[in-house]
Amino acid sequence: MTKQQDLRATERGHEFHIRALSLTSPAAAQKELERIGVDPAGIVQMLPKLEQHALLIPQVRAAAANILKQEMLSLGGDAAVARGTVACSVVSTDVLLIGTRKQLLALCNKLTGQPFGLKNLASSLGLFLQNMQRPPTTWQTSRRQLSLERPLIMGILNVTPDSFSDGGRYATVEQAVEQALQLEAEGADLLDIGGESTRPGAPAVSAEEERARVLPVVEALVSRLTIPISVDTWKSSVAAACLAAGAEIINDISGLHFDPALAEVVARHQAGLVLMHTRGTPRQMQQDTAYTDRWGEVSASLLQSAETARSAGITHEQIILDPGIGFAKDLSGNLELLRRLPELCCLGYPLLVGTSRKSFIGKILQRETAADRLFGTAATVAHAVTSGARIARVHDVQAMKDVALMAHAINTR
Repeated sequence: MTKQQDLRATERGHEFHIRALSLTSPAAAQKELERIGVDPAGIVQMLPKLEQHALLIPQVRAAAANILKQEMLSLGGDAAVARGTVACSVVSTDVLLIGTRKQLLALCNKLTGQPFGLKNLASSLGLFLQNMQRPPTTWQTSRRQLSLERPLIMGILNVTPDSFSDGGRYATVEQAVEQALQLEAEGADLLDIGGESTRPGAPAVSAEEERARVLPVVEALVSRLTIPISVDTWKSSVAAACLAAGAEIINDISGLHFDPALAEVVARHQAGLVLMHTRGTPRQMQQDTAYTDRWGEVSASLLQSAETARSAGITHEQIILDPGIGFAKDLSGNLELLRRLPELCCLGYPLLVGTSRKSFIGKILQRETAADRLFGTAATVAHAVTSGARIARVHDVQAMKDVALMAHAINTR
């Protein structure tokens, strides 16, 4: 056998093992290129080619949609539009832009001179791409700047008689203080104190009663905790009293919809603010869980809440968004929002997710007792962190901190 025949035989017998790489971030893509030994200048050129995005723009006029499709095709990408768009037999269409980051940035440049509002779209698209690449890394409260380089754990302290998981356990100031110190010892990065149950069907509590439950606990803890205190309230008078006593964050389940005066209070104290999505009060919210476009409504409502906050003088750096898992959402709605967390993370604000012990976990796992939902909660926390959430609001601090840090390490190291 000649050398050439031997080489051909070897080639015929060789098996090539092909792998699909999960390059979930620019950092992951760069690490793989460095492992291969690609020249640094080549890495800079190749990174954009490894990023493929699908960005949805709802209800674009047919004429504008045709321009978007033509421009994306000219750049080597594509745009999906409804049948009839080319002939303008439809008035408007959703547009799905498909391309790399480099192609989408080039599209922004091409749209600046186009009609039909496409100049404004170029500006919005550019900002969106910036948010995707550089998510916020800090959160400003009234007393400090919190790093979001790793996920933070917000420990839950309910000083209520009727919360779904631990109602009545920490009803006295002494019990609440003991539990707060325990949560800090377990590794909580923040403490969220609630004086009104927000479980589905919960009755309303007056501002006077809520303040009487929460304020003494805040006053007792301010000098004893080293971590920030958040107060879970939508009432401006409760927020004002607690912030004056030393709380640093207000966690508003209504997204500034229940009490218009709350935004001014938060702005005056320069406090951190969590804006959550819901529909209606806790007593009625689970009667209104049908959506035409659930994700679209949630994201639009959160951005509207953020705009309301900023109009009142609250800075971008003070705001955190929360999709409101379990609030005016049914089982499928909660699961959809969890699946689509990466999309919410692209809104330009850090994301807080609160799934701890909630009923949708119990329904899936057939765990009627809230305390039996530890492992189900752990799965949702791991998923949320992997999807980009920066804060997990939980009951079981030590266990969920381990889960969050491990998930974070898998995706970043």
